Amino acid sequence: MARNILILGASYGSLLATKLLMAGHNVTLVCRKKTAELINRDGTEVRIKLRDEAIHRAIFSRDLPGTLDATSPQDIDLSRYDLVALAMQEPQYTNHTIRVLMIKIAEANLPCLSIMNMPPLPYLKRIPGLADMDLEEAYTNAQVWERFKPGLVSLCSPDPKAFRPPEEAANVRRPEVSLAFHRASEPQLNLSSDFHSTMFSYYALRASPLRCANPAVAPLIANSG
Repeated sequence: MARNILILGASYGSLLATKLLMAGHNVTLVCRKKTAELINRDGTEVRIKLRDEAIHRAIFSRDLPGTLDATSPQDIDLSRYDLVALAMQEPQYTNHTIRVLMIKIAEANLPCLSIMNMPPLPYLKRIPGLADMDLEEAYTNAQVWERFKPGLVSLCSPDPKAFRPPEEAANVRRPEVSLAFHRASEPQLNLSSDFHSTMFSYYALRASPLRCANPAVAPLIANSG
């Protein structure tokens, strides 16, 4: 069953989006208006180097079974989505337009999966030994996170370390390592429902590479990490 995933950030976000599109899911990238227009016109391109190959291969979103679109933060209809992925760097969430969207996400009780450069504050509140610590000083503005329920926030490692080749447009990314996202270990798992637990486990891409119905793309998944 295809799900609808909202991803905040089109840099690291486009890498996770590629994996989800390979599996036939639908993804919306949240980004600047100019970047959104580019992605809606041309899609995204992720260049990966497969095992034992000397050059990078390009994976185009338009060739994948899922559908991709992009939009600016103020134009989001959250009722469309099953999951939110947080793929911006931590300071970017203090932008006013993003903060407004974050408030709406928290109020909608949508499960959130982070591939940020640091763990979201609500996730840390789920860890014994950290829950009662004063961690707010580590964040640019901790108020961004105050409405989020810890049981609805999980974490993946942002492994790919991607960059945009300087000569390329904003819809092109090249990861330096495999497209692997590893879900954090959660021995004290206390999610809000069995549904949310299933969502996190599936979209974290933890157990195995996503399957793809497109025979031209499937080999790329198996070799991308």
